[in-house]
Amino acid sequence: MTEEKSLTVVEQKQVEFYQDEILAVRTEDGSIFIPVRPLCERLGVDWSAQRQRLTRDIVLSEVLQGVVITTTPSEEGRGGGPQEMLCLPLEFINGWLFGINASRVNPEVRERLLTYQRQCYKVLADAFQGTAVATSVSPVLLQVREMGRAIMQMADEQMEFERRLTVTEGRLEIIGKLDERLAEVEKQLSPGSLVTQEQASQISQSVKAVALALGKRTKKNEFGAVYGELYRKFGITSYKMLPVKKFEAAINFLTEWHQNLEGDAPF
Repeated sequence: MTEEKSLTVVEQKQVEFYQDEILAVRTEDGSIFIPVRPLCERLGVDWSAQRQRLTRDIVLSEVLQGVVITTTPSEEGRGGGPQEMLCLPLEFINGWLFGINASRVNPEVRERLLTYQRQCYKVLADAFQGTAVATSVSPVLLQVREMGRAIMQMADEQMEFERRLTVTEGRLEIIGKLDERLAEVEKQLSPGSLVTQEQASQISQSVKAVALALGKRTKKNEFGAVYGELYRKFGITSYKMLPVKKFEAAINFLTEWHQNLEGDAPF
């Protein structure tokens, strides 16, 4: 870590990053610094271990810098005010992020870590791009520029969501083929007791409609959650093994769920 005194902050931002906010500051020489400890807390990694790693790293230890940042009080009113925090320059933040092994973190935050590794630098760099714009520039143009950046970020989020959805649908197609084989065996053992192929297709389409509607709210892939709830409610391991006598109840269950999410809109 550099032995220089704490740098003077001229701008401090909470940069929106998907469902998170990343604290970042610009110092009087134009450099952008990112406090490391808040990132550790969001990514579920141990701050003490990461601090030791930073101080052992030949390159990162040279650029690690204490910066006085104004923090907000907690909901209980504790803390807040100026506080020196260990920060990395923006151009070195990916060097630290890629040193965290995604396969070793908690599965609940693994996807978040991968998103940070892929896009954190770009979002932060965009947030501070052109911060030294002359005061003569029209405020309207500045507002338009900020709106454009917000739209770009929303588009990035939507593309990432659709990519995950496509991957999941591909996996579900493979699982569906396995379910078909298993269902055929079940029908041979107990003919006429399970839903027909047409009824199974109707259930699958209903599940897809509910998952997409739920995903719009949560911004997550909800196919697994909807199938899981259907299986739990009707005590089955595949929608193709649903007893035919429970078909109507299953459709009603999914229809009511969809209406609760989308109003009276049909599947």
